[in-house]
Amino acid sequence: MIYHSTSLWSSLPRFIGVGLQEPAGNSHRVRNLSGKHVFITDCDTGLGKSLAKWLDKRGFCVIAACATEKAGQELRSCSSPSLKTVNLNLADSNSIARAVVFVTEETAGKGLFGLVSNAEGTAPVAPTDWLRIEDFHSVLDVSLLGLIEITLKLLPLLKKAEGRIVNLINAKGLMAFVGGGYSLSKWGMEAFSDTLRMEMQHFGVKVSIVEHGFLKAGVVNSDVLERDLLRLWNRLTPEIRDSYGEKYFVEYIKAQRSSVKRLCDSDISKVIKCMEHALIATYPRTRYRAGWDAKFFWLFLSYAPSCLSDMLLCMMFPAPAWWNHHPWKYLENK
Repeated sequence: MIYHSTSLWSSLPRFIGVGLQEPAGNSHRVRNLSGKHVFITDCDTGLGKSLAKWLDKRGFCVIAACATEKAGQELRSCSSPSLKTVNLNLADSNSIARAVVFVTEETAGKGLFGLVSNAEGTAPVAPTDWLRIEDFHSVLDVSLLGLIEITLKLLPLLKKAEGRIVNLINAKGLMAFVGGGYSLSKWGMEAFSDTLRMEMQHFGVKVSIVEHGFLKAGVVNSDVLERDLLRLWNRLTPEIRDSYGEKYFVEYIKAQRSSVKRLCDSDISKVIKCMEHALIATYPRTRYRAGWDAKFFWLFLSYAPSCLSDMLLCMMFPAPAWWNHHPWKYLENK
């Protein structure tokens, strides 16, 4: 415990400094953005779509990956002719291969200057014993393995252009606190990014991580999360359902709504600003943190002793019915 506390206080200047620091200005940036290709995943809505439109205005040759043709058409209709779209299903290796061929043809021997990896799907998110292994696969196949696969296949083009890789990671990469594959995928992308950054520096490829807080645009959709929770609740065995109780389910929904309301930020420009800096700065950071909760709340908890972070996070959600009837079990295990 003393070790953890010392680690927390010795790290205090670091996370305060990181939290207050903003991306540097444009005095040291890449010139001649025109003709430089950037490939962005998950551009149907939210951050991916906003970034694609912003970089298009900045002069990049944007290749935006969308899950549906309709989303691609909508994006092209509000962008310049230089923005191209391609259909991409990150859970399908054949779809990934087709997208890589498209990018190779579009870059026409120049290489790929930027890859922005983004996968915003969250569901299912629920207590772990409500889930089945396929629930983990549905998230990990897209938000971790799919992103890794397309990165591996685009590395030759990135090395050719001595380009940039920017991996967009939710604050759950700092602190896992809900069940499901979402937190696992973010922790996995953190590790993948770290190893890739060290290895690719020898080839002139820079790798950055953008850790953002909870956002109202795209990433957190309360209605989707609640519908999925109801689906999971209805398929539980009577034994598991009784151990949690009907009251738990109702209170869990309320707690989730409250957390989203308190933590979610409607301003995504701060995330866009970090991603842009990672692409155009001569010396991009290895890590960016966007949003007050990512800079302070989640970062603080990631350094705090586990007993403290566990207590604070458990206060956000209700206790199961079983616990309310057997609180002395905790004392027995101590």
